[in-house]
Amino acid sequence: MSYRQVIRLEALDDIEEAAEWYDAQEHGLGADFARTILEAIDSLPTNPLIHRLRSRRRNVRWLLTHRFPYRIVYQVQDRLITVFAVLHTTRHDRNWKQRV
Repeated sequence: MSYRQVIRLEALDDIEEAAEWYDAQEHGLGADFARTILEAIDSLPTNPLIHRLRSRRRNVRWLLTHRFPYRIVYQVQDRLITVFAVLHTTRHDRNWKQRV
């Protein structure tokens, strides 16, 4: 089964904001962060249902990245993957719940 994916503008803003912060800490680290996140997002269509449901009612799943403490928050409906948030793991759930 093939999946399409959409990355919402809010998620792209999350990536950009975090990349700018990492780049301010160390030159080039922001680009590494963005590349890591986008590679993880690109891996989702292979098997998006492998990550456990974090909210059954909202059909929300998370993909945790390995190098950076971030979670990619997404939904799978029919054959569409929608990434709607990329958040630091310490951020409260209300940050993604407002976007669903």
